[in-house]
Amino acid sequence: MNTKRLATSYVLCAAWFLGVGGVHRLYNGKIVTGLLWLFTLGFFGIGQFVDLFLIPDMVEERDLKLKAKLGLSPNGVPLSGQVTAVVNDPAYNKLMQKILKSARNRGGIISATQAVLDTGANLAEVEAILKQLVKSGHAHIDNHPKTGMVIYRILGI
Repeated sequence: MNTKRLATSYVLCAAWFLGVGGVHRLYNGKIVTGLLWLFTLGFFGIGQFVDLFLIPDMVEERDLKLKAKLGLSPNGVPLSGQVTAVVNDPAYNKLMQKILKSARNRGGIISATQAVLDTGANLAEVEAILKQLVKSGHAHIDNHPKTGMVIYRILGI
């Protein structure tokens, strides 16, 4: 998590004591509710108080949106350009087959780290292939129900 954005958000939230509410929401890209909070003094103080607990999620969501806009994965790995450059590469296709076989052995569900362990490839290569599978509609991104870890559900397996 971006600790600078988190700290700035809390400082902006504290601006409520100066008679300005909702600036932290505007800072984190929540324009409509930010304006509502701004014109109602933090939704009469109640919304401002509740936001003290919601700010970490707002910051994380904003960071993910900014990374996606820049073409980065949630881990900061560049996504654009990698996939299209290697699609016709025999090594790329062989790695994809290894990932798909690994997913089949796991009931069609695999994480990037499991794929790295099973194939011996590096994380950037595995994430590029998994992203291509999602982009082409052959997989869905989900979270493991118990651990919250990002998993890929490969369709048709």
